[in-house]
Amino acid sequence: MKTALIQQKFHGSKEETIKKTCDLIKEAASGGAKLVVLQELHQTQYFCQSEDTAFFDLANEWESDVKFWSDVAKQNNVVLVTSLFEKRTAGLYHNTAFVFERDGSMAGKYRKMHIPDDPLFYEKFYFTPGDIGFEPIQTSVGKLGVLVCWDQWYPEAARLMALKGAEILIYPTAIGWFDGDGEDEKSRQLEAWVAVQRGHAVANGVPVVAVNRIGFETDSSGVADGIRFWGNSFVFGAQGEQIFRADSASEKCFLVDIDMKRSEEVRRIWPFLRDRRIEFYGNLTKRFID
Repeated sequence: MKTALIQQKFHGSKEETIKKTCDLIKEAASGGAKLVVLQELHQTQYFCQSEDTAFFDLANEWESDVKFWSDVAKQNNVVLVTSLFEKRTAGLYHNTAFVFERDGSMAGKYRKMHIPDDPLFYEKFYFTPGDIGFEPIQTSVGKLGVLVCWDQWYPEAARLMALKGAEILIYPTAIGWFDGDGEDEKSRQLEAWVAVQRGHAVANGVPVVAVNRIGFETDSSGVADGIRFWGNSFVFGAQGEQIFRADSASEKCFLVDIDMKRSEEVRRIWPFLRDRRIEFYGNLTKRFID
């Protein structure tokens, strides 16, 4: 399956950023992409660097945003994975991935389940944790296990998607460095992020796709300098083999061929799902075993 990873920066406004995104999607479709994956909160800046109630207004047009991306999917005849700021009702918001079919119909959605609360990543202020569970989304290109950013660190989330039949795991994300950190620390953070997701591919015998933004975005509150998003969007195969990895600066549509039949071959040789001792895993539902 030819898959497009759209890695890009914020262009100063929603309008200019969307224009660039649409250009890259058109390029993806022209290149034969059947599946297009966008990064987390791709319409705007990563606004969670500070706690500011004015940023909730970014979600006011979420219904028209859904209609817009539905039209984009239809115009380009692609399955499209988007990431939008969903306003469910006054005071209740979600970080939501909407997936559109090639005809523009909505195949399904996923509300981000794990919500961070760290310096410059104050997402708990904005987002209510998802409440529709870890449900793969059936599309014409396969059953997609769509998760979002902070979900990347949790093997439980990947496993549940795989156990429900996800044929591929997809992570729209927004993560980066603080310029004040040393190069060794930056390298540890980046490689940990890559390694844990590569492990999801190996443990579950499915390909994994992550699409991360690039560019430096300032902290609008002025408390900190900002975040330099590290890109490095990637695809790992069902045995953890690296199929593709981007650099930290290229704003591009990356076209990657993913062998969706390889999972069957890998799982026959490495039958990790068969050998799970499920009768002894009950304590996994506890916060900590003490």
